[in-house]
Amino acid sequence: MGLARRPMRSRMDPARLAKRQLQIDRQRTKRFPHLLDRKIARMSNSPLAFLRGAAPLFYEILRANDELGLGPGGDGWIVGDAHLENFGAFRPAWPTDDASARKAATFNLNDFDDALKGPWRWDVLRLATSIILGGRELGVSGIEALSLCEKLIRSYVDSAFGGAPLPPAPRPVAALVDQVAMRSKKELLEARTTVENGRRRFLRGPRYQDLPRSIAARVPHALEMYAARLAPSERPSQGQLAITDAAFRIAGTGSLGALRIAVLTHGKGGIDGGWVFDLKEQSRKTSAPMAKRLGLAPAERVERACRACLVQPPRMLATTELDGSSMLVRRLAPQEDKLNLRQLQRADLPPLASYLGALLGAAHALGSHGVSRRAWSRAEQADMLERSVSCAGLHEAVYLEYCLLLHTGLGSSRRQREDEIR
Repeated sequence: MGLARRPMRSRMDPARLAKRQLQIDRQRTKRFPHLLDRKIARMSNSPLAFLRGAAPLFYEILRANDELGLGPGGDGWIVGDAHLENFGAFRPAWPTDDASARKAATFNLNDFDDALKGPWRWDVLRLATSIILGGRELGVSGIEALSLCEKLIRSYVDSAFGGAPLPPAPRPVAALVDQVAMRSKKELLEARTTVENGRRRFLRGPRYQDLPRSIAARVPHALEMYAARLAPSERPSQGQLAITDAAFRIAGTGSLGALRIAVLTHGKGGIDGGWVFDLKEQSRKTSAPMAKRLGLAPAERVERACRACLVQPPRMLATTELDGSSMLVRRLAPQEDKLNLRQLQRADLPPLASYLGALLGAAHALGSHGVSRRAWSRAEQADMLERSVSCAGLHEAVYLEYCLLLHTGLGSSRRQREDEIR
């Protein structure tokens, strides 16, 4: 696949976009301002980390730059926030009573918070851009990163349009799945909780904090509503959902600022029999403001997209409401984990890029209900690569301006820094 010859120029000002991103960060953490510094620290770690936390800015850039957002056809359910680290291992809802199968793990797309119906090329552009920006984590040169993007795009097209089967799981993916399949529920509990007076509770600190009383009082009803919406085959007994502890959960990058609650329930009983649930607030606006309106509650949109795009969605996935917020709920499992990008071997990267492209293509094809579409030509694939380069270059520049704003604000208070950003 050769590079397209037509250069793509951006007239967008990186310094202005960096200020805009800080404005978005401030808006998203307004209810929980103690998370602002955490979000800023995460996004300033690397260009890839910045892209992860800047999905709304990504779509503002596409809306302002018509040429960058154009490309070949195909539309339907999309992830909305596709990037390298939105793939991972998890325990799926296997439709079987086989005990060994119920303990199995799978590897696929694992975050549909920004899912919507729109052009498939948005997902491909964002995922390919993340590979280019992730060169530091992957330990590759720019030329190598572009070669990985070519493989990803080609594999995506074969899967989305040609119905090609998934290639064999690359070595690091197979190793991760095998590793997490051996983890026990006790390991999950010990990593997140402590035992006090014979009962487990979440370990307060960087990951878990006390919930405001007004929110904590509404958690039992929200959990009951969630249970009623589960499929009968997955619905637990009332006793299994008896709450042992609940805490404010701090996780993610782009989602920091949303209400997120961890709930520990009685489960199967005893110190090591508890179940952990994640209740995550979903935004009424996706990161893509130009998306099609679906008339769904935010959490219902996320659940429906996940079930539409994955043959094996996560187990015990459903929705609830809490204090006017639409919440996606799932039971956490010890099988959940992600690849450590910095520990991947160079020889693993080409098959991994092809595999991720195939997973995304399969998800798009499945979510479009098998509608036949014309496959992207080699010229159109090359055009997508060129757009990815332009998109990555712009995000790299915005990331550096973002870091510059933080650097020049060092030593000032948060309020002073925010005044400077304004």
